[in-house]
Amino acid sequence: MTLLRRLRRLRDHAVLSDQAYQFLFDAEPQDEAVSLDCETTGFDPRLDAIVSVAAIRIVGRRIEASSAFRALVKPPVAITADSIKIHQLRQQDVAGARSMAEVLPDLLRFIGSRPLVGYWIDFDVRMLDRYVREMLGIRLPNRRIEVSKLYYDRKFGHAPPGTQIDLRYAAILADLQLPVRPLHDAFEDALGAAEMYVMLADMRSRGARLPRRSEAGCGFPVA
Repeated sequence: MTLLRRLRRLRDHAVLSDQAYQFLFDAEPQDEAVSLDCETTGFDPRLDAIVSVAAIRIVGRRIEASSAFRALVKPPVAITADSIKIHQLRQQDVAGARSMAEVLPDLLRFIGSRPLVGYWIDFDVRMLDRYVREMLGIRLPNRRIEVSKLYYDRKFGHAPPGTQIDLRYAAILADLQLPVRPLHDAFEDALGAAEMYVMLADMRSRGARLPRRSEAGCGFPVA
């Protein structure tokens, strides 16, 4: 943990407005994490809102998909046509859903103090932080694990300059030979990120790396 993160964590712990959520600052459970994904009305954390959220616990190398947290969310702003094209959720689909203020307490209890895993996880946490600040006066203190960084380290960590690097979600799934899943569904995206994490964490523990094609294009794999 960096000094800056440690100081921010101490400050947030001190200003936490509801002591019932002290558990967010507990020590991380050993070898546990939560894969998280949000679908939103857009890509501006200051203006846009969450329309669905999913979280899946990972214990060791086991993905607990059957007990995942899943919720549709009724946003305070209209769902735009552009965002509907991405996640397929219309205003009528979330009309009977709870607000994020109602969903958040259950989500935080599900997450606890576990690290948060995801693809583009910083964006998801920034979206959640808006609601967490309103409720608790802090940002989420949980450590974040970006699966695209884990993938980069296993495949491109020692690549020479000029190497073509592809960190797209679909490209990582394909390279790891994981099942193709529907995109922009909170549960499916969280499950895909969890599968990536388990595979890449196992590779890291063994010191294994993903092969690259030679830069000369002759098809020989290079370490």
